[in-house]
Amino acid sequence: MTNTAPSFPEIVRTKIVATLGPASRGEAVLHGLVEAGVDVFRLNMAHGSMGEHEESLDRIRRVSSELGRPVGVLADLAGPKIRLGELPGGSMECLEGAILRFVRGTESRHPEELTTTYASLVDELAVGDSVMLADGTISLVVEERHSDWARCKVVQGGVVRSRQGVNLPGVKLSVAAMSPADWQHAEWAAAQGIDFVSLSFVRSAVEVKLLKELLRTRGSVARVVAKIEKREAIENLDSIVDAADAVMVARGDLGVETDVASIPMVQKRIIRACQRYQKPVIVATQMLDSMQHARRPTRAETTDVANAILDGADACMLSGETAIGEHPRLVVEMMRRIAKETERQYLADRWRYLDGRFAAQRGAAGIPVQEFLPAPEFLVEGLHPITQAVVDAASRIAAELDAKLVVVASKTGVTAIARSKRRGAVPTVGLSDSAATLRQMALYWGVTPLATIPSGDTLDLLEHVSQWGLRAGRLQRGDRILLVAGSGFGTGGHNMALVHEV
Repeated sequence: MTNTAPSFPEIVRTKIVATLGPASRGEAVLHGLVEAGVDVFRLNMAHGSMGEHEESLDRIRRVSSELGRPVGVLADLAGPKIRLGELPGGSMECLEGAILRFVRGTESRHPEELTTTYASLVDELAVGDSVMLADGTISLVVEERHSDWARCKVVQGGVVRSRQGVNLPGVKLSVAAMSPADWQHAEWAAAQGIDFVSLSFVRSAVEVKLLKELLRTRGSVARVVAKIEKREAIENLDSIVDAADAVMVARGDLGVETDVASIPMVQKRIIRACQRYQKPVIVATQMLDSMQHARRPTRAETTDVANAILDGADACMLSGETAIGEHPRLVVEMMRRIAKETERQYLADRWRYLDGRFAAQRGAAGIPVQEFLPAPEFLVEGLHPITQAVVDAASRIAAELDAKLVVVASKTGVTAIARSKRRGAVPTVGLSDSAATLRQMALYWGVTPLATIPSGDTLDLLEHVSQWGLRAGRLQRGDRILLVAGSGFGTGGHNMALVHEV
C-alpha cells in the first residue's frame, strides 16, 4: 500500500430510501428522484389505495428500465397501529388536568370520550399506564378502569384530531402482529415481485418469521425488514435482528414508545446489532424534516444524517420530505451531498487505519486510527464460511493493491451483503443474473448492482465489468479490479479471488 492516501471515486456509498406520496408519484418526478440518487422507493401501505400503489410500482419499474439502473421497492405494512376513532367536530383540545375516558365503540358520543380502532384497549389498560396521543405530544395516565371504560387524566395537553395514532409505552398488548389488511398487502407485494416488505411494531422474532413464511409460500423472494419501534423490540433485539433480512430504526414511534432522550444510544445499539448479524440497516424519521418546506436543512439535521452514516447505517430514509414535501428532488440531492462529504472523511480515516495496520505488519510504525465497524460475529443466512473468508481476504488484497473495484458475483446477493458490511473503501460492484437480486443490492452500502452476461465465464465477466467501468468513467486502462466468485471446485461457496488488470 502506498503512503499517500488515494483519491476515492466521487460516488455515494450510503443508500437513499425515499417515500412516495402525492408530491412524488408523478413519473417525471420519479425520474428526477432516481437521477438525484434514490436507490429504493418506499410504498406506505397505511395510505393510498391498492390501485395507486400498483400504478406507482409500474412507474418505478418503467423509470428504472429507462435509466438502466436497478431500483428497489419497499412495501411498508402498517402493522398493529392503534388509532383514535372519530371525534365530534374532527378534533378536540386536551387541557392539562382534564379527565377523559376511553370507551368501547368506534365513535365518541360525548366531548370527554375517546374511542380507538383497538377493541380490546379498555380490557388491557391498567391503572398507572401511560397513553400517548398525536405522536407523543399529548400524554395521559390511567387513573381508573371499569369494564366498559378507562378514566385518564391529561398530564400534557394539546390538540388531537380524529384517526391520530395512540401509543401505549410499556403496555403488553395482545393485538396480532398483522391485521387482515396487512395480510392482503403482503400477498399483493408477493404477487407484484416487491423487493422488500417491512413489518411495523415488531415485538418478537416469531412475528418476523411469520411474515417470511407467508411471502415464501407465495413464491416471493422479498427481504423482510423488521421495524424497531417498540420497547419490546429493544428487549428482544438480538433475536429479531437474527430473524430479519434487514432492519429499520423507526425513530418516530420509537421516540414515543421509549424515552426520547435515549433514542441516540438506542439507534447506535440497533446498528451495532445489525453489524454483528450482517444485516442491512435503515435509519428513518425526520432526517431532513425541515425540508418539507425549507430549501435548506438545519445544521442539526445534517449532523444527524452524518452521524447515522458514521454509526454504520447502510441507508437513510426520507418520509414526509419526499411524500408530501415541497422540494422532493432537492431534499434527495441534499442527503446525497451530506453522505458524500461524510464518506470522504470516513474513508480517508479508514484508509489511514488500514495503511497503519499493514505497515505495522511489515515492521514499521502503524498509525493508531480506530477501526469504525467491528467484524461481524455471525454469518448472514445463506452465506458459506468459505465465501466469508474469501470476501475478507479479497477486501484486504484490494486495499493493498489500491484496486479500483471489488466485483462480487452473487445469485442471491448474500455475498454482496458480506462485502458491504465490512465497509471496504474500494467500491463494490455486485454482479447477478437475477433482476430481483440486483434491485435488492440497491439497498446495500457501497454496492453498485450490475447485470451479468449470460455466459458467466470468468474472463467474460471481467471483460464485461471492465468495459462497463470504462464507459462509466469508473475505470481507466491499467487499473486493477478484484473478482470474488466460485471456481466450480472445492466444498462450496465463493472460493476464488482473482486480480485483473484492465
